[in-house]
Amino acid sequence: MSKDFLNVFFRDNYRPIPSNNNLVLAMLWLHLESIQLDQVKLVHYCANGSKPWRYTGEEENMEREDIKMLVKKWWDIYDGESLDFKNIVAAAEAGNGAEQVDLQAFKAALSEAGAVNFITAPSAVSQRE
Repeated sequence: MSKDFLNVFFRDNYRPIPSNNNLVLAMLWLHLESIQLDQVKLVHYCANGSKPWRYTGEEENMEREDIKMLVKKWWDIYDGESLDFKNIVAAAEAGNGAEQVDLQAFKAALSEAGAVNFITAPSAVSQRE
């Protein structure tokens, strides 16, 4: 639904996202000279066989060293401490060895944010008919 809204809202405004902000893996074999891997902030693993959790290295272009490095980096982040979620529950639900956490700061932040506003947009299906 959000893509539908964005497509309608920005239909007359096109600005490509630079590869260092959203690297599509196919760019590595199409325009390698314009990609600086050390400056890439986000990788879009959309090429056939590139999903890190399904990666075998056997699909076309997936045997490349730059692809292997990006897949390894994905796994390093996935396995790293930054994604090591603890079993944290609200104080009322704590028990069974779970860590208690005070949700007051979180509730206060939600209160400060106020009401959530949204605009409905036509669905992609209705646009095709």
